[in-house]
Amino acid sequence: MKAVVMTRPGGPEVLEVADLPDPEIRAPTEMLVRVHAAGVNPVDTKLRARGTYYPDRLPAVLGCDGAGVVEAVGSEVRRFRPGDAVYWCNGGIGGEPGNYAELAVVDERFAAPKPASLDFVQAAAAPLVLITAWEALHDRARIAAGQKVLVHAGAGGVGHVAVQLAREAGCAVAATVSTEEKARFVAELGVERPIRYREEDFVEAVRAWAEDGADVVLDTVGGTTFQRSFAATRHYGDLVTLLQPAADTDWKEARLRNLRVSLELMLTPMHRGLTAARRHQADILARCGELFDAGRLRVHVTATFPLAQAAEAHRRLEAGSMTGKLVLVVRP
Repeated sequence: MKAVVMTRPGGPEVLEVADLPDPEIRAPTEMLVRVHAAGVNPVDTKLRARGTYYPDRLPAVLGCDGAGVVEAVGSEVRRFRPGDAVYWCNGGIGGEPGNYAELAVVDERFAAPKPASLDFVQAAAAPLVLITAWEALHDRARIAAGQKVLVHAGAGGVGHVAVQLAREAGCAVAATVSTEEKARFVAELGVERPIRYREEDFVEAVRAWAEDGADVVLDTVGGTTFQRSFAATRHYGDLVTLLQPAADTDWKEARLRNLRVSLELMLTPMHRGLTAARRHQADILARCGELFDAGRLRVHVTATFPLAQAAEAHRRLEAGSMTGKLVLVVRP
């Protein structure tokens, strides 16, 4: 099969097209899937630049997100059969091969039916951001109807999905964005208060919108944005970050506000082999699939690239200021 492999840590140029042996089903619950499209996420570019979770296993195939059609199944697969369309988040962190490839092996427990309303490109864009946003809002912050939620980088991959999940839960949403175009985009998704952070102080804007601060803040940016978000979160509120807090973070305001600060890394179950948690993530995909098909959730794909242009997709993502997602088209 054709695949894009990472030969060593470095710039986008370390991604090369190669011929690899077709993967094989090795466990009775596994499926062989013909990959139609693969999502491109910031974690892909970070692993390429810094090295994967398993640096001794090179070359590596990156790409956690995939969508495709089942070609063969193991003896104990019960939920799917050949010909079924599925989507998943599996592999791509240096252990199991990822989805920048024509074929992938996926355990049926970690996959979900592809939403009928999405094509393969849209479906491949969704898994990692869906799981991240759902876990951050529902599992960590425990959002509830009537709350006010601030989403940083609301037009980004995780952000634009989080905005919609918060609205679906009955919350009012504010979101930070960099441009007027992005402000219009998030408003279309249901954001009540777009905040142009380059032109106004987001802490002041949130405090004006929510008085004591937002009930829940989702930080997808990190750095100083994380620390400044303490003052934008109401007393006894929830702040969830997707990034590692800096060692020199000043926690005083978080402590004075009695904030519940949570960390979200959706790759943990895959990296640590937590089967129950991975099943939960597949359940999230199934539940979000119902929302897609009911017209209550959508995923925005900004651009697509052929598989052989994975390096160019990485360059585009690393240039920053992304709206929505990028996707590699594996099977046109």
